[in-house]
Amino acid sequence: MELPKILGGEAVRKKPFPKWPIFDEREKEFLFQALENGKWGVGGKLQEEFEKKFADFQDAKHALLCSSGTTALKIALKALGISAGDEVIVPAYTFIGTAIAALDLHAKIIYADISLETYTIDAESVKNKITEKTKAIIPVHFAGRPADMDAVREFAEEKNLSILEDAAQAHGAEWKNRRVGAIGDAGAFSFQSSKNITAGEGGAITTDDDRLASTAWSLRNVGRPRDGPWYEHRIYGWNYRITEWQAAILLAQLERAPKLMEKRDSSARYLDKLLMEVDGVEPLPNDPRVSRHAYHLYVFRYDPTEFNGLEKELFIQALREEGIPCNAGYRPLYNYSFLPRSNPLPNTEKAAYIEAVWIPQPVLLAEKEDLEDIIIGIEKIKKYSKKIKEECKTFVGN
Repeated sequence: MELPKILGGEAVRKKPFPKWPIFDEREKEFLFQALENGKWGVGGKLQEEFEKKFADFQDAKHALLCSSGTTALKIALKALGISAGDEVIVPAYTFIGTAIAALDLHAKIIYADISLETYTIDAESVKNKITEKTKAIIPVHFAGRPADMDAVREFAEEKNLSILEDAAQAHGAEWKNRRVGAIGDAGAFSFQSSKNITAGEGGAITTDDDRLASTAWSLRNVGRPRDGPWYEHRIYGWNYRITEWQAAILLAQLERAPKLMEKRDSSARYLDKLLMEVDGVEPLPNDPRVSRHAYHLYVFRYDPTEFNGLEKELFIQALREEGIPCNAGYRPLYNYSFLPRSNPLPNTEKAAYIEAVWIPQPVLLAEKEDLEDIIIGIEKIKKYSKKIKEECKTFVGN
């Protein structure tokens, strides 16, 4: 086997994986509708159309568009009554927006650990974090895999806590044949540029609760009542609206989503099979209660001991140089200087610094022979892992 690229050999791949976003004439058709209808912001009919279709898509009664996934979380938390001093439990292994949304409301975030089987919030850790000040739990459907909603709902019902699903990465994901976003009290989605349904930026709140939906509508519209005068502001809110242009793109993206979901799912199953043939790397185990994984990310576990102690960061750099898109993923929230600190959580630490390797979703839109290149690259790195460790230490973190 020839040398890995990081040691001066040739890369496995010279051609790129599929580009993202995918678009065609359908996006253009909706954009021209937005242009010609003359209502590019407030009152746009495409926004209303998408909200109805996305609510149906996610098995929710309501969907409300807003400016980002982070603002969707913030609006939903405020609509749930979260305020200063309330404790909100979040996994320490998540995007910082999960925490920032609560901190913006002057709530206190409490970090829970994750399960190493799923990298989603760990039920036992949540149980141990609940206090009399706890008001909400935010389970994050990380990478598109639903968190254990049975356990979360059990704790929430017992302690009268709100559940806000962070579904930013989970468009179309299902827990026990129900799509996420309204299994709890509310859900928050993102349409940022990397997401499986994207308009570059944007977000949505989903819920089955009529009152919560009405409050969220008002909060994103500077506190205006849904059926009142335009310059009447009954509650403290923000302008977190989006434009008709974004809604136009989203409508086309939503039409294409089911076909792309099937493709990602098929590719992930094939990649699972390939990874199982290489000692030292393995897919996360499947949970039969997850009836659909959205695969915003394909995540696998890396075991440095099978690679002569080659640390994860250097493994990832070597794999990238083989032409395989991948990254190290999140660092724990408590390790950011501007967020509340905490004692290290063992599973979060292990995922962040030792074993979790992320492959972005566009890779799963490739063909089988392209996915096989991932394994070829990993095998090359494994064969020369001792030499990489000895000669390429200075490359770590570059």
